[in-house]
Amino acid sequence: MKNISAYFVRFVVCVAGLLSVSGYAFADGHGSVKRAVKQEAAAETPLPAGLHYYVAPRLRAQHTVVADVCVYGGTAAGVVAAVQAAEQGHKAVIIEQGAHLGGMTSGGLSYTDIGNKDAIGGMALEFYKRCGKNYNEPVEWKFEPHVAERLMNDWVTSHHIPVYYREFVQTVTKTPEGRILALTTESGLTVQARVFIDAGYEGDLLARAKVKYRVGREDNKQYKETYDGVQVRNLHQFTHHIDPYLVERDPHSGVVPGIDLSPLPPQGSGDKRVQAYNFRLCLTGVTANRLAFKKPKGYDPERYILLGRLMEAGFTKVYDKFDAIQGKKYDKNNDGPVSTDYIGENWAFPDADYKTRERIFQAHVVYQMGLMWYLCNDPHVPATIRADMREYGLCRDEFQDTGGWPHQLYIREARRMVSDYVMTEHNCRGEAPVTDPVGLAAYTMDSHNCRRFIEGGYVRNEGDVQIGGTPPYPISYRSIVPARDQCDNLIVPVCLSASHIAYGSIRMEPVFMILGQSAALAADIALRDNIAVQDVPYTKLQPALVAAHQILAWVPRSKPGPAPAGK
Repeated sequence: MKNISAYFVRFVVCVAGLLSVSGYAFADGHGSVKRAVKQEAAAETPLPAGLHYYVAPRLRAQHTVVADVCVYGGTAAGVVAAVQAAEQGHKAVIIEQGAHLGGMTSGGLSYTDIGNKDAIGGMALEFYKRCGKNYNEPVEWKFEPHVAERLMNDWVTSHHIPVYYREFVQTVTKTPEGRILALTTESGLTVQARVFIDAGYEGDLLARAKVKYRVGREDNKQYKETYDGVQVRNLHQFTHHIDPYLVERDPHSGVVPGIDLSPLPPQGSGDKRVQAYNFRLCLTGVTANRLAFKKPKGYDPERYILLGRLMEAGFTKVYDKFDAIQGKKYDKNNDGPVSTDYIGENWAFPDADYKTRERIFQAHVVYQMGLMWYLCNDPHVPATIRADMREYGLCRDEFQDTGGWPHQLYIREARRMVSDYVMTEHNCRGEAPVTDPVGLAAYTMDSHNCRRFIEGGYVRNEGDVQIGGTPPYPISYRSIVPARDQCDNLIVPVCLSASHIAYGSIRMEPVFMILGQSAALAADIALRDNIAVQDVPYTKLQPALVAAHQILAWVPRSKPGPAPAGK
């Protein structure tokens, strides 16, 4: 009888889905089967035509570009690296996978994550001062995306740096000794250079150059850490008992999408899982500049069942992480157990081919766009929350080629190089001083959730870590260059050599800019002395860094404020 009952429930749920498509609601957002009620069906809207991670390139006639420094990735780190290289008198070129410069800095992360402002120097600080000048302020950390992109473009244009957009590296040509001679993109563009800088979030150049890297979380035992690997903790966690099944208390109905049914390993165990991605939305409450959230094509209401049950239990934190920025706008980030992070749906991304990444990218768009529409329109959302959420929308004057939606997916972590020096939790705690600092990091040891699982019959999140309370600490030059026997003319300022939890502290946009500038200064010495990047003497690099106003040692100047949670 139990099996017959289970099949009947599944049949009812399937019929409910069909009726829902026809404009009827048969099951409420919490999985309780009810009689069909006529409900107005909202039309699904196609996604903006320009909103893509990957578009298959048009093959070009064979074309070769020759440069001193090739920067792969037009992130903020990549722009800074190219500009610094140009200022040193070198011919630099940027190869960018997307259609915009600036990465997350111009792609929605406008409420800058800062551990301590006094730890930021060099061109990174110069960028934020330029943002300030736009608003008649000495410095501005909470800027509009279009301002950041304009400043990045101006920087590159004023230094006459060529940028090749929508180019995806396909192959890398190396000598038997491990030196990169050229990279070739899918379109047929070849770039020859003496030094290469991988400034992308994905580490695609380092991977194709056969440089050792890791994806996922190390076991705590590997580097004698505490906060790496599997972590079940109390922040961004379910604080109510939320049922995980499509029909409450009925395991035979199946689990809600996004729940991982594999056994949970012991705390601190290593795995291949990756912390969640999202889009940092730029929102406004100004009616004239507000674009209403639309129901995306592919909308799946089952993705929001857990949030519905949370709100039924009294959860109201959907308003959190609306961080005010310039222009009467807000940077909307993830917050809480169910929010804009698409937990568990990005594990394949780091090593995936470009077409698969595009599918993952689009799935993130549909999930997050659907979430915002759900909060504004679904009848299972309390009326007060729906009314308040409708006061906000995307900005008409931001991301105009993608319908107000950010063009950059927040790839918090992908590949991480493994070099002769690995930054670990011990560096973050100030327990492992380095002799060759190229900049400071200052944020908390931070990871977003990696998965959802079932414990004791209820849903739980796993992976979130937020451990702070330590002063800024130095990052080793050896952590941004590969092992000598793997490649001797590549520098990696973004996907640097760090454990998962140390990377979670380092991975902030100001730090990436700092490391991008330091990478270019090291490249300058390697080029002038015709040596491997591993042979750049710190006795030469350190004075160059100081002259460029990089901060290499922490001397307290002001009391740091509390760090914003949920990067």
